[in-house]
Parts: sequence; C-alpha cells; structure tokens
Amino acid sequence: MEFNSSRLVVPSVQELAKDPNMVSIPSRYIQHHQNSQSNNVITNFVSLDDQIPVINFQNLFLADDQSELSNLHSACKDWGFFQLVNHGISDSLIEKVKKGIEELFNLPVEEKKKLCQLPGDIEGFGQSFVFTEEQKLDWNDYLLIFTLPLALRKPHLFPNLPTTLKESLEIYSLELAKLARDLICQMEKILGIKNNEISNLFEDGMQFYSINCYPRCPEPEKVIGLTHHSDGGCLTFLLHVNQVQGLQVKKDGMWLPINPLPNAFVVNIGDILEILTNGIYRSIEHRATVNSTHERLSVATFHNISVDSMIGPAKSLINEKNPALYRTLPNKEYFKGLFSRELDGKNYIDSMKL
Repeated sequence: MEFNSSRLVVPSVQELAKDPNMVSIPSRYIQHHQNSQSNNVITNFVSLDDQIPVINFQNLFLADDQSELSNLHSACKDWGFFQLVNHGISDSLIEKVKKGIEELFNLPVEEKKKLCQLPGDIEGFGQSFVFTEEQKLDWNDYLLIFTLPLALRKPHLFPNLPTTLKESLEIYSLELAKLARDLICQMEKILGIKNNEISNLFEDGMQFYSINCYPRCPEPEKVIGLTHHSDGGCLTFLLHVNQVQGLQVKKDGMWLPINPLPNAFVVNIGDILEILTNGIYRSIEHRATVNSTHERLSVATFHNISVDSMIGPAKSLINEKNPALYRTLPNKEYFKGLFSRELDGKNYIDSMKL
C-alpha cells in the first residue's frame, strides 16, 4: 500500500536518551498541551483495578454460561478495551517475542539503519505521523512492520530482524490473527450479525505491528510517549514486554492508568470496528506516558480487514430505526487518509460520520 510521501524521518529518541549529561530535553519534544490534562489522571487506580474489564477467552465458549459473552459486550460498548487472559497463546512463545524485541532495541545503530523507513513509506524505524519540521515529536522509537498477508511484507525489513524476533513473529502473527477472528466471531454472535458479515472481511486481513520503545526521560512531565489517539484499525492487541506502566485510557473524561496483567493482551476497539458496528462498539482514546527511571517496551498488533474490502456499517445492524451513522468507503482510501494526518484524538473517525 502506498502512503503520503511527505512524511519526515525523525531522530532516534533511544540514542538521544543515552546521553548521560542530558538534563533538559530538546524543545521539539516539549508538549505541555499533551500533559495539560495531568490533573485529570486517576491516581488511586489500584482501587479501580477490579473495575477494569478482564475477559477470559476460554469462557466465551461455555455453552451453559453466557456471562462472559455479556462481559465482552459490556467491555466493548462501555469501555472500548479490555484485558484478555487465558487466550491460548503459550507463555513460551510470548517470552520468545519479548526476548526478540529486547534484542531489536539493543541492536547497534548501524544495524538499526537497515530497518529505517524509506522515503514515502510508513514501515521501519521512525514515527509515522510526522509531516513538518515544526511538528512536536513523541518521546518514543518504534518499528512499524506489516506481517500479513505475506504479499505486504517488505523484503528489506523481515530478513534484517533479529533471528529470535523473526522466527517468533512467524508463529505469533498467525496465532494472533486466528485469535482476532475468533473474538470477532463472538462479537458477531452477541450483536446478531448475520452470515459472518464482519468476520468474513478478515479473510486475508491486514496485520501489522508497532514495536515500541519509550526511553527514560529526564523531564517526563514535559513530554508524551505517544500522543492521545484512537486506533484506526479493527482490533489492537497490546503486549507489555516489561511490566513498566505507561498506558493510559480515557474514560469519562479522565485518564486511567492501566496496570497490565502478566502475559495478558490489552485489546482496544479500533475506529473501523466502531464503523462496522455502527457505533455500538466504540474505539477508545489512549496515550502513553514516560518516566525518568525505567525504559518501557511494548508491541501492538493491529488486525484489520482485507485490503480490498469496503468499510461501512454492517447491513445486519441497519434498519429504519437504526440508520447508518458512518459513510462507506474502500479500505485503501480509508488507510491513505489515516496515514496522511497527525494523530489527534478521535478526529479521523469523526470525519467518517454522516
């Protein structure tokens, strides 16, 4: 897929943060407006841990107990995210992925250059939503890479990944693709979607990864690890490589820090799924913060419908009493628009509303 060629290459934050004499950060990373809502962060989140949705994947298939399906529906409708446990992906595979990601960010600079973005592309090391020299930058490095379908893989990226990561991603990507479709099928059951109208769109669906490093920062209160936004795709599976906190989701106007469960996935509803469900399931705004003492590593897997699909509300959900709330457009057109603008809350999906 082709994207906006005006995207700019940015310096490595990880290399910048290695300077032992750095006590103040470059002005281009200072984003006071991103942290202007710092007083709206829920600080007593430990007492709220039992309120954050946790879905036991295996319990969704219990024929004599529909309570977990009801929990999934509430999580998607009222929260837009949940932590997924008992998901069936082995701890040993997850540990291999984590090890590979640690190796990736420990590569020498010269090796990382082999994985840098090419002009006009979004894949590789860099940041994907930077278009002007005046634009403020997030305090992170990430590698964006397409994994499925195989025809979308870039030959200069996959062969240059660390061996552990390359080998584990081959298996991990297929298992996560199946997990994503199984979840979508359960959502269809809850919503009364007929004829696998949504899950069929995942045949040869797009899958890509954002492998993230949020380095330590001497002035964390002045920066943002990742600008607040909703994910543009269908489902996002976030795996915390280390247990450093940083993810925050926006709930009722407040930023709620998420305490990740070991080897669980934090699953976000994305904008496309909001469109497909005609707004019944809502994408969630979220952001990443940083700290002065610990580097944070994570990997987000984005699952989307096939490249040639049309995006629009499912016909099963549309009638005279429930008209379509979003316009219908080709998937390729949607993603070109998504990657042609800066991250800004739910601005992009708002432009899709009728």
